[in-house]
Amino acid sequence: MKKIILLLAMFVSSLMVGQNEFEKFESKEGVESIIVTQKMFDLMSKVKVDAKDKEAQQYLNLLKKLDNLAAYYTSNSKLGGELNSSVTTYLKNNSLDLISTTTQEGNAVKVYGKSDANQANVKELLVVVNGDFKGIKTSVLSVKGDFPISDIAMLVKKLNIPVADVLSKLGAK
Repeated sequence: MKKIILLLAMFVSSLMVGQNEFEKFESKEGVESIIVTQKMFDLMSKVKVDAKDKEAQQYLNLLKKLDNLAAYYTSNSKLGGELNSSVTTYLKNNSLDLISTTTQEGNAVKVYGKSDANQANVKELLVVVNGDFKGIKTSVLSVKGDFPISDIAMLVKKLNIPVADVLSKLGAK
């Protein structure tokens, strides 16, 4: 019985570590953050748009499939190192696969993900960009839900999140 309780406690704590790995950056000076919860996505998806506007309809449909979006970015090299260290810890505690790695305009871009059982949609996406993208040295984007990866570039562009241009170029490949 003790072993079961100990294993359960270890499992729950590992979930909490992974979930909270980036929260420390939300109020850290020198790190900008954008957090959008499922409740906000639900509210945003209820906005009335012109039925003929296919892009707006696609955007609203995507919002219904998202649970959480978190973006962290900094122009400070030391804080960028801390963000990258948190990415490493997060990847150790969560089963994300490296989907893509590329260099664009001097920026190293790594995309990690976890797909659904059918491999049709992404359940979680983690994008890490290091370099100097419009003055930003390091950025981390985490998106959770059940969505096609091709739609994420549109979302981050509409939310005006840095790295939208980088993701758009990835989506075009």
